[in-house]
Amino acid sequence: MGFIDLSGSLGRKFGSIGVALNEISTRLSISIADKLLAKGPSSARAEKCTRILCEQLKVSNKIQINIESAIPEHVGLGSGTQMALAIGSALNGFYQLGLSTREIAQLTDRGMRSGIGIGVFEQGGLVVDGGRGEKTITPPVISHMDIPEKWRFILVFDQRGQGFHGEQEINAFKELPPFPDKEAARLCYLLMMQGLPAVAEQDIEKFGDVITQLQNSVGEHFSSVQGGVFTSIEVAEVMRWLEQQGAVAIGQTSWGPTGFCLVDSAEKADLLILQMQQNFSHLSHLSFVATSARNSGGDVFLSEDL
Repeated sequence: MGFIDLSGSLGRKFGSIGVALNEISTRLSISIADKLLAKGPSSARAEKCTRILCEQLKVSNKIQINIESAIPEHVGLGSGTQMALAIGSALNGFYQLGLSTREIAQLTDRGMRSGIGIGVFEQGGLVVDGGRGEKTITPPVISHMDIPEKWRFILVFDQRGQGFHGEQEINAFKELPPFPDKEAARLCYLLMMQGLPAVAEQDIEKFGDVITQLQNSVGEHFSSVQGGVFTSIEVAEVMRWLEQQGAVAIGQTSWGPTGFCLVDSAEKADLLILQMQQNFSHLSHLSFVATSARNSGGDVFLSEDL
């Protein structure tokens, strides 16, 4: 849901806020096999990740990975981190290695910028990470809160493209101008003294206002490399409409192209999605999903637990 200090102008770099979601998830299982084989969505990514992890952990990669569902790749929902942590946690349980989520993340080079993916896998809910300092291995979680159960996030997908990732993302960060230290300080204050208290008091309007301000600030900073506050012009159009209908926390997740917003009930989310399907039917490449926040971390089961 946004970075706080992209340049480390106040001493620590990045720092971010994010939320775990329920309805869009990565679910997989592993079992003994004659050779490494992955089946299901994102199987190529899963197979590559498994091969690397097995080599680092010095365990056999003669396993089969059955992927029931996978978060869509490169649309700003942390698919790579969740896949890596899911596979790492599965191997950890399968071979009884006794590794922590942080140790698995380090092995897979996760948390190089945002620590949200690691934090939500550990404990779900709303997470704020403290960015990267001189000795940081993975960004520490400095705040964790449950999101009210009735709140719903609406995601707007543009199926035509993907956000920056890999070398493209690295180069984009290099091209960005320095982030103003006064703006980093303002965002820190907004988040600590307004946004987080609003979640504690279940004040969706105040929380939404803070996230929208944060998103506008970071989006403007990214605009020079992504072509605007939103990567997708059509997603931006829908997000403006959603704001006019009373949705809050308007923004783009990571490099997009996915847009997000927040409403106060499942009924409101379902109604808005129905209206969007009608009003934006001419934009057939867009799709809309309502999802609840997940206030618990990733689940790992051994076969005897199922």
